[in-house]
Amino acid sequence: MTIFNEERLTNDVFKIDVNRMRKGWYSDKYFENIGLMLSTLAEKKYMFKGESLRLGDIDSSKTEIGNLEVEMQWFTRRSGKVVVAGIDKALTMLRHCCGYFNGKGKFVNTWNKLDVEAVHDGATVNYNGDPKVIQPVIRVRGRYRDFALLETPTLGLLTRSSRVATNVYETLMAARGKPVLFFPARFDLHEVQAADGYAYNVAVQRFNYDYKLRVGPYISTDAQGDWWGGAGGGTIAHASIACFFGDTAETMMAFASVCDPEIPRIALVDFNNDSVRDSMLVMQRMFFRYRELMDLGYEAEAKRYNLFGVRLDTSSSIRDTSVPPLGQPELDLGVNPRLVFIVRNSVDSAWKNWDLPDNWIERARNWCSNIKIVVSGGFNSVKILNFEKLDVPVDIYAVGSSLFANDGHRVTDFTADISQVKIDGDWQPMSKVGRNRGENSDLKPV
Repeated sequence: MTIFNEERLTNDVFKIDVNRMRKGWYSDKYFENIGLMLSTLAEKKYMFKGESLRLGDIDSSKTEIGNLEVEMQWFTRRSGKVVVAGIDKALTMLRHCCGYFNGKGKFVNTWNKLDVEAVHDGATVNYNGDPKVIQPVIRVRGRYRDFALLETPTLGLLTRSSRVATNVYETLMAARGKPVLFFPARFDLHEVQAADGYAYNVAVQRFNYDYKLRVGPYISTDAQGDWWGGAGGGTIAHASIACFFGDTAETMMAFASVCDPEIPRIALVDFNNDSVRDSMLVMQRMFFRYRELMDLGYEAEAKRYNLFGVRLDTSSSIRDTSVPPLGQPELDLGVNPRLVFIVRNSVDSAWKNWDLPDNWIERARNWCSNIKIVVSGGFNSVKILNFEKLDVPVDIYAVGSSLFANDGHRVTDFTADISQVKIDGDWQPMSKVGRNRGENSDLKPV
């Protein structure tokens, strides 16, 4: 599963489309053409007749090209530290789809004839921009025509999964150990949620391992936890507030009365573009119901009205009315540092405006101070880093589309190259000019 338990996930988890993958449905067509060419040459027992410009004095004239054994390496070209994810599924593709169709149309699996090494999900590699110095994450030795079709799907999987994992890791670093909610499900096809959620969890584990922390994984859909046993979480959406005609406090009261007390009560307070006012209304309604139930001795029921947090999600095109205008859009609009400070101060002092008996004053103060500030809407590692530098009192960041970003330094393309070929039982270098065979001590036999 990861470097942290060194177990491999299997197709019981992934459920890949084995039949169509074996037929090249998911492969660039030129790999199908290569396979057909090599298979036909193998049937004809074709021997190499060309000029081996890269082999020097080695005699290659007795080499059966159709059955040529090669060594291939998979590696990324994203600069800096990359958190690797997608390895187990790529190996599953190889395990179930490596082979050929015989004359009777039956698929002959040749996985057991491959020599495979791979890192575990959660491993890291570093790339300094020099394509001659790379760290492979998978290395395969075997007959090339048996696994040529799998280059496309394995590369695509490693590219996306490692990109998401690395983007999440960098975002966690920017957040300095504060939880990062994984909120990008709405920004891509639902079919990718399981792989993306798994990559997110791998990144969280890697971050905790590197920094000796215990940040939890927080996902928004059950599908995102499918491969590792996680479950989606969440409270209310803007649509639910609209169903209550914009009354955020009434929405939260209804939610609290109906939903399992174990679900954290997080109020989304920007619907009316007055985050302070709606926060105060929610807090007052929920606290007074909480206090009433506690006074009656209904402690279990009172837990329903314990407000975990308020979430700020102000659109980047407008200024929340609780923020005094400065005439500088970068300081006025959306979820900005000033808004968070204002809301935090208002939340902490809300109890002062409540008419409370003496025995409830301290409890009310603690109830308010324990409320978390959650922010969302346009957050990425750069914006989070700026918030952290300013010590903005954010407790939790909810991050969406930026975790899919694939621009600039975040381009995480993987590629696969043949690095050696086998001639007369010996391995000979055969890398593309400008590339070399890479080394990685984290490669383990599979």
